[in-house]
Amino acid sequence: MTDNSEKIAMRVSRNSIYGNLLISIAKFLAGVIGHSSAMISDAIHSASDVFSTIVVMIGVKIGGKESDKNHQYGHERLESVASLILALTLAVTGCGIGYGGLKTIIAGSEGASIQVPTALPLAAAILSIVAKEGMYWYTMRAAVQINSGALKADAWHHRSDALSSVGSLVGIGGAMLGYPILDPIARVIICVFILKAAFDIFRDAIGKMTDEACDDRMVEAVKALVVRQQGVLALDDIKTRMFGNKAYVDIEIAVDGNLLLKEAHNIAEKVHDEVEHNFPEVKHCMVHVNPYEK
Repeated sequence: MTDNSEKIAMRVSRNSIYGNLLISIAKFLAGVIGHSSAMISDAIHSASDVFSTIVVMIGVKIGGKESDKNHQYGHERLESVASLILALTLAVTGCGIGYGGLKTIIAGSEGASIQVPTALPLAAAILSIVAKEGMYWYTMRAAVQINSGALKADAWHHRSDALSSVGSLVGIGGAMLGYPILDPIARVIICVFILKAAFDIFRDAIGKMTDEACDDRMVEAVKALVVRQQGVLALDDIKTRMFGNKAYVDIEIAVDGNLLLKEAHNIAEKVHDEVEHNFPEVKHCMVHVNPYEK
């Protein structure tokens, strides 16, 4: 990760922390004053975003370190470790929220009274949806710009928070219309959204840590670029793998077997340079030369 990319990630992460702190406090106060367990759970979810963003900042900082003697391929995978921690944090938060909602539902079915929320948490839910959706797009745009998996995970954390606020909105609104059981049901719905986001983040991070191949669209684009290069008579093989948020590409090309070693090397070097220039996500391209056989 370049210095400029790291600066972008740090700026976005700091803004996320400030935004989440304000939203968490507003939701919590609205939930307590307005008697809404769903809004209090929503506030806890937003508060977990603060921790997750700090994890992202640490992951991006460490993952962007240059290669050294003990880590000759770089530190990009540490950003995926940050994503795994985010997924775990989301899962634990979601399970806690879901457990609390189920307890209230069971208690209500046994005759315990459930408080009806006021209009205050309803207004807080609407404001939260707008704010968190805005934070999602703000963070995702930066994540795509610098190709940061951890930042993308944090963006989805914002989206999951917006979706959980939608659940709060429905539950609180239903409770105000005479169905108080809908407020704790909303907590369970929030739990499902959070666990889904956690699973998606976990799956993406695991893929990047286990040398998962690049997507087919990128592979086909690399193939097309290689066969267009002067002197390349055929593309014998191509292998790709993700290493954190960076890609490694291994290519075998076929050239005229009568060429001098230096001439064949120049063709391979041209292929190498073109791939790394046209695909910024490729950290290293290895090119092997074979003699062309009809």
